[in-house]
Amino acid sequence: MAIGVFDSGVGGLTVHRMLVERLPQANFIYLADQANAPYGGRPGEEIVELTKAGCIRLFDAGASLVVLACNTASAIALRRLQQTWLPGYRRETGRALNVLGIIVPTIEAATGLPWEHEAERRGDKIEKLDILGVFSTPGTAGSRVFEIEIDKRKQDLAVFSEPCPNLAKMIEEGAGPVELATEVQNHVEALKRRVGRYPDRAILGCTHYEMVADLFRAALPPGTPLIHQPGATADALTLYLERHPELDPGSSGLRRFLTTGTPGRQNGLVQSFWGAPLDFEAA
Repeated sequence: MAIGVFDSGVGGLTVHRMLVERLPQANFIYLADQANAPYGGRPGEEIVELTKAGCIRLFDAGASLVVLACNTASAIALRRLQQTWLPGYRRETGRALNVLGIIVPTIEAATGLPWEHEAERRGDKIEKLDILGVFSTPGTAGSRVFEIEIDKRKQDLAVFSEPCPNLAKMIEEGAGPVELATEVQNHVEALKRRVGRYPDRAILGCTHYEMVADLFRAALPPGTPLIHQPGATADALTLYLERHPELDPGSSGLRRFLTTGTPGRQNGLVQSFWGAPLDFEAA
């Protein structure tokens, strides 16, 4: 048995690494759908089908639980798969299986409130609004999941998403530091122009962006808090596994890395982030 981690590319490695640190004895299988990356600009139905295919591949490889380490898949595909596909697939396979995303723990971390909490609507004038900036793919931004779900829970926190259509692809392709820094700076400034000021805090709403978190810190005012999805996801998954012992993550420390793209050594940016060369095998 194992925990599967799925992403359109290498960005989910940021979540994967934190999960491995938190659960070192568990077995992990990582799948990057690099043949179809990036997901951010794809139609919703395509994202649902690609995500389902990735989950099936991980379940076939032995995973009992799949974490969608991809904001676009979590925002657009997760609920559909949980409601319309997964129940039948469980019956078909006779296995205890589940698929989880990274949006819920991120929103809990951003609001400091449990997912079940809903703010009481009083209609009072809010004296001070905090601005939360969300840097994400166009698919995640278009879903408005952060705006909708945070507004349900916290009325004094205004959410503004900044779609970054090229950034994930640039990271996948190993773009240079100057090119990446310029891209990040342009998006931070675009959000500032739209809002009228810099955000009080920010979510890196694409797991690829954790690999260039230092560039976001440099582009934002000093001390701007960043809400990190890998840590929030690891916290949530640890608690989830305690509540669901039927989803066995294994205990032999297995590590496998699969790709639907070209197998072999990943680019220098990935190697620098991971701290060692990283080879993927064909999915």
